[in-house]
Amino acid sequence: MDIDFRLLPCLCVLYMITFLDRVNIGNAAVLGMREELGIISGTKYNAALMIFFIPYILFEIPSNILLKKLSPHVWLSFCTFGFGLVLILQGLVTTWKTLMVTRWFLGMFETGMLPGCVYLLGMWYKRSEAQKRYTFFANSTILAGAFGGLLASAIGKMDGIRGYRGWRWVFIIEGCVTCLIAVVNWYLVPDFPEDCKWLNKREMEYLRDKLGRETGKLEGKVKLGVREVAGVFRDWKIFVGAFMMFGQVVAAYGYAFFAPTIIHTYGYGEIKTQLYSIPPWAAAYAASMVIACLSDYFRNRYIFTILPILVGMSGFGILLNVDDPNHRNLQYGALFLLTCGCYSTAPVFLCWFGMNLGGHRRRIVGTAFQIGFGNIGGIVATYSFLEKDAPLYRNGYIIGLSFSCFSAAMSTLYLLGCWYENRKRDRVMAEGGATSEMTAQEEEELGDLAVTYRYAY
Repeated sequence: MDIDFRLLPCLCVLYMITFLDRVNIGNAAVLGMREELGIISGTKYNAALMIFFIPYILFEIPSNILLKKLSPHVWLSFCTFGFGLVLILQGLVTTWKTLMVTRWFLGMFETGMLPGCVYLLGMWYKRSEAQKRYTFFANSTILAGAFGGLLASAIGKMDGIRGYRGWRWVFIIEGCVTCLIAVVNWYLVPDFPEDCKWLNKREMEYLRDKLGRETGKLEGKVKLGVREVAGVFRDWKIFVGAFMMFGQVVAAYGYAFFAPTIIHTYGYGEIKTQLYSIPPWAAAYAASMVIACLSDYFRNRYIFTILPILVGMSGFGILLNVDDPNHRNLQYGALFLLTCGCYSTAPVFLCWFGMNLGGHRRRIVGTAFQIGFGNIGGIVATYSFLEKDAPLYRNGYIIGLSFSCFSAAMSTLYLLGCWYENRKRDRVMAEGGATSEMTAQEEEELGDLAVTYRYAY
C-alpha cells in the first residue's frame, strides 16, 4: 500500500494533466477558437490536431532511454514543465501557423509522459497485481475528459476578461497549473525501486525477490546502444502489440478530440455542450475499473480486451444507423457505450503487453514502441471527423468501427502468439533442453525471450 500511495497519485496527476492539455483544443474549438483564428472551413483544424502526433511518435523510444539515464522524477518533471509553458503560449497565438508551432512543441514535450509512466509502473508490480494499477493510472485520461468539459464550461465564462476570449483562458490557466504541478512532482515522483531512498534494506530484498523473475534484476545500469535497441524488434510480437494499440487509439482519440463537436450538433449551446460531455467520461471510468478488477480476479487479459471492444463497436453501430433528430437521447446514449468500450480496453492492452516484456531493456523499448506506434492512430483520428461530414459524421464512425475490429483481430493474434510460445517452451523444458546451462546474466539479457519465461494471457 505504501508503494501505491507514493507512486500512483503522482503518476495519475501527471498523466491527467498531460491528456487534458492535449485534448482541450476540442473545448477551445467550441468556445470560438476556430472563428478567431480563421480555421472554420477546410482541414486546417484537423492539421493542428495531427501535427501534435509527429514529434510525439518520433521521440517515444529516445525519451524512455533518457528517463532511464536521468531518473524518472527529473525527466517527467522537466517534460511536464515544458508542455505547460507551451500551452500558455498556445493561448496567445493569433494565426493558424503559430497554433501549428505550439502544437508541435506540445507533442515533443508530452512524448515522454505515457511511455515513461507505463515503464515505471511496470518495474514496481507483478503481472498478477498490475491491471488495477494500470487502469487506475490510465483512467486519468477519463478524468481529464470529464474535468476538461467542466473546466472549460467554467473558464469559458471569463470571455472578454483582459481582452481575451474564453478559449484563450482555457489554455493559459491550464498551462499555469501544469507548470505548478511539474515543480511539485519534482519532489514527489518516485524513481525505480533500486534508486529509491525510502526503501530500507529488507524492503529492497523483498521487492528483488518478488519482481526479479518478471522485471529482471533490480539494477541501475542497463546497456542501451543501437544494437541492443534494434535487437528488441527481432521479436514479431512487439509489432502485434503495437498494432492492437494502434487500432484502439484511432477510436479513442476520435472521440476525445471531437466529443464536444459531436455533442454540439445535438443542438446544445456552448456551455451546455461542455457539461453534456462529462457523463460519458464518468461512465467510462466506472466501467474500466470493473473490467480491471475482473481481469485481475480471473487473471485473464484477452477476454477483457474483447468484451469492451464489442461494447464500443455497438456504440459506433448505433451512431451509424440512427440519424433521426427525434432520437437524440439514443444517440447520446451510444456515446456512453463508445467511451466505456474504448477507454476500458486501452489500459488492458498497456498492462498485458508491457507486463509480458521481461527485463529493463525490452520493457524500455517495447512499451515506448507500442505507445509510439499506437499513437499513429491519433493521426488517423484527427482526420476522421471532417467539417464536410457534419452533422452525421458517418465516415468518422465507420473509421472508428473498422479500427476497433482491427484491434480485436490483433489482440487475438497476440493471444495465439503467446500461447504458441508457451507451448513451445514447455516442450523444450520437458525434453531437457540446455536451460540448466543458462547463466543468470544470459537470462537477464534475454528477458521474456528466455525459455524459462512464460507469457500471461
